[in-house]
Amino acid sequence: MKIILTSIFLLLTSGCSGTVKSNADYPESWWKPFPEDEAHSWEILPQAAGPGEVILSKRTELGILSNFAPTPFKYDGKHYASLEGFWQMMKFPENEADPRASHPGLTWDHTRHEVSQMVGFEAKRAGSHASKNMKKMGINWVSFKNKRMTYRTPAKGEHCKLIVAATREKIRQNPKVKEILLKTGNLKLRADHKQKANTPPAWKYFEILMEIREIISDEN
Repeated sequence: MKIILTSIFLLLTSGCSGTVKSNADYPESWWKPFPEDEAHSWEILPQAAGPGEVILSKRTELGILSNFAPTPFKYDGKHYASLEGFWQMMKFPENEADPRASHPGLTWDHTRHEVSQMVGFEAKRAGSHASKNMKKMGINWVSFKNKRMTYRTPAKGEHCKLIVAATREKIRQNPKVKEILLKTGNLKLRADHKQKANTPPAWKYFEILMEIREIISDEN
């Protein structure tokens, strides 16, 4: 009986030691401190991470996991320069029959296709302009393949599912992204920008990445 209990204890403890890691088991550069006075107003610096956490900072190699990263991928037969470009282009009119294209008083600085080929802050700025147009129209929907989806919502609806699917394609089609994601092991991923308490699930890319990490970890 004593031998059996000892064996069970060893199995349990070995299993725990195989899954629990400290920050020391990862690259120190992920937590490299940066001067607080150099931070952008929106930014959370790497050193803000707590025990067992890491910030997906654009200042480190983890920035490749950001929606802003230039990680091209194809989805549903079309090419996108980044996940941010994919995200923001859905705010733009799909064609002339789209009510967003002909709403009185609105101007569109870019076409939907142009935004789909943007990365980083360029895509974000284009999307911010489109958000203002959405507000003027009084709408809370975006579209993909002429299908409207509720945009800002606490539910994991169609828009959120689409973002998850596109994120999976970004990871699948960019080996380096997959490598870095798996490299984060069991760390809790955190955004490098400030978010509100009521941030919709589709915005929480760090949680989406952790969900995908768990899936592909089981596949490898």
